[in-house]
Amino acid sequence: MKNLQKLPLYLLFVGLFAFASCESEDPVIENEGEVITDVTLAFTELDESGNPVGSAFEFTAADPEGIEVGGAPTIETVELEAGKTYRMEIEVFNSIENEDITEEILEEADEHQFYFLGSAFVGGASAPLSYTYDDASGELIGLRGTVTVSASPGLNNAQMRVVLRHDLDKSFPGADNPNFENFVQAGGESDLDITFPLILN
Repeated sequence: MKNLQKLPLYLLFVGLFAFASCESEDPVIENEGEVITDVTLAFTELDESGNPVGSAFEFTAADPEGIEVGGAPTIETVELEAGKTYRMEIEVFNSIENEDITEEILEEADEHQFYFLGSAFVGGASAPLSYTYDDASGELIGLRGTVTVSASPGLNNAQMRVVLRHDLDKSFPGADNPNFENFVQAGGESDLDITFPLILN
């Protein structure tokens, strides 16, 4: 009789052990976004033939904790001239790990893409800036591109939003548009979403 009384307790332990054994021991690996502490936009004026004119000039945004997770990044105001065309190159860096994220983006070019939004780029023909991808590899990334400033922009002050997406579906309809406002529909997640103030002289 005593053995029969111990049976339910024994079955309980066996059941708990079986349940624990069914759980996966391998952790699910999540694709965490890049930590970016520094962003540099480097502009070089281009002539009508697309040749560089003069030296490059830069504007930066930085947050020592990470731009996406820190309190308030320091963001410089971008200043460009109406009617001119520029090559724009982007560099991103993680100063916490002393890691060049630009190189990582190039290595994983099929998984990354920049989008350029805000009042500077959105609005069709009336937008003060237009952008064309011009990455050396031919892959649409946005680390290098051409920015054309309208000769008579309707705005002298605008917002230049720069978004870096990771793990998106680049074949999604519209994803090849650098000013694709519905970029979230292409999937993935944002490694960077920052807005630079823009002044046009």
